[in-house]
Amino acid sequence: MAKAMSKAQIVAHFAKKFDLKKKVAAAVFEEMARLAYKEAKNAFTLPGIGKLVLVDRKARMGRNPKTGETIQIPAKVVVKFRVAKACKEAVLPKKPAPKMAPTPTM
Repeated sequence: MAKAMSKAQIVAHFAKKFDLKKKVAAAVFEEMARLAYKEAKNAFTLPGIGKLVLVDRKARMGRNPKTGETIQIPAKVVVKFRVAKACKEAVLPKKPAPKMAPTPTM
């Protein structure tokens, strides 16, 4: 598996592709991140990539793994990223259709 691209590599790629200065390309990414943080409560969508959403988690019972003691875990709000169907289809390999057993002939 290849190594993930760094922020600098991503900025350089976009700067070259769209004929921008690296500083401008970096500013675009920083502003997109700021906008995503601000709009996450309303669900922030990156078309073709996915959606950043806030999810309410219910209070639940848990277990301290060290002592085995049962504890109450409080309700909380968490940030989740839901990957778009188009992204899944582009990234994940296609699964071959299951083969059907041949039907017996009489």
